[in-house]
Amino acid sequence: MYRNRYLEPHIKRLTKSFPVILLTGPRQIGKTTLLEYLGKRESPRRNYVSLDEFGPRTLANEDPDLFLERYKPPLIIDEIQYAPGLLQRIKILVDRSNKNGQYWLTGSQHFPLMHGISESLAGRVAIIKLLGFSQGEEYRKRDSGGTFRPDKKTAPPIKEMSGTDLVFERIVRGTFPRFIHKDVPPTQTYHGSYLQTYIERDVRTLTKVMNLSAFEKFLRLAAARAGQLLNLSELARDAQIAVSTAKEWMGILEASFQVYLLRPYFRNISKRQIKTPKLYFLDTGMVCYLTGWHSSEVASQGAMAGSLLENYVISEIIKSYWHHGYEAPLWFWRTKEGHEVDLIIEEEGRLFPVEIKMSMTPDVNMTKGILQLKKLSNDVGKGALICLAESGYPLNREINIVPLSCI
Repeated sequence: MYRNRYLEPHIKRLTKSFPVILLTGPRQIGKTTLLEYLGKRESPRRNYVSLDEFGPRTLANEDPDLFLERYKPPLIIDEIQYAPGLLQRIKILVDRSNKNGQYWLTGSQHFPLMHGISESLAGRVAIIKLLGFSQGEEYRKRDSGGTFRPDKKTAPPIKEMSGTDLVFERIVRGTFPRFIHKDVPPTQTYHGSYLQTYIERDVRTLTKVMNLSAFEKFLRLAAARAGQLLNLSELARDAQIAVSTAKEWMGILEASFQVYLLRPYFRNISKRQIKTPKLYFLDTGMVCYLTGWHSSEVASQGAMAGSLLENYVISEIIKSYWHHGYEAPLWFWRTKEGHEVDLIIEEEGRLFPVEIKMSMTPDVNMTKGILQLKKLSNDVGKGALICLAESGYPLNREINIVPLSCI
């Protein structure tokens, strides 16, 4: 049974304004399902071809003109990264016809794809990103929240996400579409298969990585650092690889939507700030699999519990932007003296600070970073403390308590 995604109206809107739409995101996240669902409801019905299949992929690479003659718009081309040479031909066709909504493309990673897009389809393509199901997409009947920001009205609480146990059940299983249907596979089996496919298909095929076992070790070591400042030298040492290799491999993880590097905010505040990014994974289920946290009960009491919860909240806020067709204007702030704000949302010339705490009884002492930030900048807006509280309320005039289930 199909589950609606928040991106649907935004894809329809952008289709009216751009000749090409590119939907990117990790593999097995539902990109094809989403576009096929929308394409079947168009008039005329949108055609579909997958470059994951040997025949179409071979034709697309050997004779792209014949391929585009055989498969006519309106057209969905799935897994476009397997035939990047099509992009230049698509440019010629859309310039010639001067019509919007001709091609919908999907791609599971950025490596060669985004370079080709920027060269061939600049100004002609709308690029949108899809991740796993947000908690709102999974549990709410309609989109009632939009993008998250502390000064906005939050969505209503989700009863299926009330309490630590239920929250960590979702953190451990992850948010891949496969987990929201009735016949749910064992999480370890699914994530193990996903990891093998990702390394064999994406990493081996589309990058220059030769030592796949070393790459997997690097990935597991990175997962153990989720929610921490990214120290590539330390990570390279533990993985027994060169720092340059660690930097390259981290770029692969970021480009293939496995990780998200949250950059530090350091404009117009103070020079004494940390300028190293923080490392987050875009699916907490993969973090738990890679680090051996297979039980929600154990994970919620383990050494990584706070980091897993923080990682989960960050990924949900990213989805609130990406799944509404926007880039995520997210940062964190940390000084060399130890003052820190977990997340800063920068919009409309204002900084909206967010703290994330694994607590059901939050207090003002948990917002010291926000208070320090306000002392250093006049651009700081309403703040939020996201936690496990059952209901939201004002902590004071400047900071609201926001239950995790209201994101």
